[in-house]
Amino acid sequence: MTASSGRISLPDAAQNPAEESSPAIEIYRQFRGLIMSGQLGAGERLPTVRQTASDLGVAAGTAARAYRLLERDGLVVTRTAAGTRVSESAGVVPHAVIRQIRELVTAAESSGSAIDDVIDVLRLVARSSSGSSETERT
Repeated sequence: MTASSGRISLPDAAQNPAEESSPAIEIYRQFRGLIMSGQLGAGERLPTVRQTASDLGVAAGTAARAYRLLERDGLVVTRTAAGTRVSESAGVVPHAVIRQIRELVTAAESSGSAIDDVIDVLRLVARSSSGSSETERT
């Protein structure tokens, strides 16, 4: 997905019907990533639901579901006539973390590791890390 071109496209994984997640979840994750990385800033307007659906070749209801998920998480605010904009309170991942993520992606690509595998391991490590933090605090 490209923020600056005004058009968006689904990643290969979202186009794969065997993928476990729905297109709405993939759209949600892409916009969430753009917001959390700071590529879409506070107050910036997202494309209309119809435009997103058209760009991605999905039903308008699918795009609308993704937008509702973003709104539910406080990442965007939708207002009549103003459209959907990135929330002023949407958090951004610190630059140091983004830099380390980029380094991780580079290392994964260099080693021939599949990015999806790296993401799965990252989620597992994060879950076990947060679990041990809970244990240490009690």
